[in-house]
Amino acid sequence: MEFLLPFQYDFFIKGILVSVLLGGICGLAGVYIILRGLSYVGHGLSHAAFGGAIVGNIAGMNYYVGAIIWSYLASFVIYEISKRNKIKPDAAIGLVTTAIFAFGVLLVSMTNRYTRNFESLLFGNILAITEQDLYIIVSVTILSGAFFFLLHKRLVFSFFDNESAKISGIKTSYIELLFSFVLATIIIVSMSSIGVTLLASVIVGPAISARMLSNNFSNVVFLSIVIGCVASFSGMYASFFLDSSSGPTIVMFITLAFGITAIYALIKKIFHTHSHGGISHSHPHIHTDEHRHEHTPR
Repeated sequence: MEFLLPFQYDFFIKGILVSVLLGGICGLAGVYIILRGLSYVGHGLSHAAFGGAIVGNIAGMNYYVGAIIWSYLASFVIYEISKRNKIKPDAAIGLVTTAIFAFGVLLVSMTNRYTRNFESLLFGNILAITEQDLYIIVSVTILSGAFFFLLHKRLVFSFFDNESAKISGIKTSYIELLFSFVLATIIIVSMSSIGVTLLASVIVGPAISARMLSNNFSNVVFLSIVIGCVASFSGMYASFFLDSSSGPTIVMFITLAFGITAIYALIKKIFHTHSHGGISHSHPHIHTDEHRHEHTPR
């Protein structure tokens, strides 16, 4: 049976597993990103990680090490700039991450050290994933999932109503910084599979689609994970028969999911408006399952 043909190859099965894992964890992280109103952060940190990977490689280190050092440094600098200088985080993200990316590209041009490894980081090559890469991706997925599960209430409270969270005793600054480190780690392990230039879509695409389907935060989280996994699986599977690059194909399926949900949301809104005699009721914010009490779990 031809539709089972891709699963006869070990490299493809490995690619499917990686794409589903990354689609799910990126979809989960994306929900918290849009809740915080920082959709640009995924794009920015991926560029910082790429610049760090180049610097690390030229310095003789594993590119993972360079990417971790520089993306964590970028997260900390962005946090400090936005906290101490009253600069909006998206402005700090644009400045800091682009500077690191430019520094990496500058070093490449000066040393003539451009390799196919850098190209795979830019555009992704999920079929070139090694056993070591797979173990790292599985570990990061599990640990990141545990982070979001254990700190769910604090994250939602801090991102949804920062001032109230501070009053309740939650150290929102540390929560936000820790979230940035976790997000940077997810981005780093995703770079070689999906590519720096495409990663932002994989992070925010499923979350935006899920947001159009529900106002309930728990539902949005679940739907975003499902959309990320299904779109990644579908894109990976289709790329085999289309003989296309897996990263761009996955992004196209995520975009397709967005288009379908946008049309569904529009039709639903039209019918909702008609059913209320032409009066439209809009709910622009996400409803969380958390209730604000005086005593917040710590």
